[in-house]
Amino acid sequence: MEAVYQILTEGQIDRKLFSHFSRRQVVKRCWRKEDGEWKLKDIPFVDDWNEEDYGFLVKCLRNTIDTGGFVFGVFYGGALIGFASVESRLFGSSRQYVQLSCIHVSSEYRGKGIGRKLFQCAVMAGRKLGARKLYISAHSAEETQAFYHGMGCVEAREYDKGLSEAEPCDCQMEYPLLASQSQKEMNL
Repeated sequence: MEAVYQILTEGQIDRKLFSHFSRRQVVKRCWRKEDGEWKLKDIPFVDDWNEEDYGFLVKCLRNTIDTGGFVFGVFYGGALIGFASVESRLFGSSRQYVQLSCIHVSSEYRGKGIGRKLFQCAVMAGRKLGARKLYISAHSAEETQAFYHGMGCVEAREYDKGLSEAEPCDCQMEYPLLASQSQKEMNL
């Protein structure tokens, strides 16, 4: 059985969609910017979602679709095992960015290339929305940052004030959307 990637509709997004999804992430170290330099610090905690978090997620993902953005889902055996969302709003000094607002893979499916393919879906969505770059307010956990850096993301040249103030510990990142890359080159 292979994983199935698809663009989700607003009607598909409800709490039941996430009934087999595990957000759980055991974090040991996080990146923090101190005196203009990034430093890896021991900051252990467990990141997980409760019912209230899932309710908020459903509302946010529905809003993403309702406002012209994209939500992608990955299914295995009919169960959602990963998802990503890209907002439609262009922002930045020359309206160069759209936000990759979330990308998550269920804990038991991490490390299998699913996040990489979801990221490629987000890249295609960003291009379709007319952006030149994806903007990511990314979790500062060591593993999360390794993923984004592995995808080619770098620190954002411009910080979005609202996003950086809402999550001051996140790393503000960007990824260039090169129009010359085709779907074939991205292995989709």
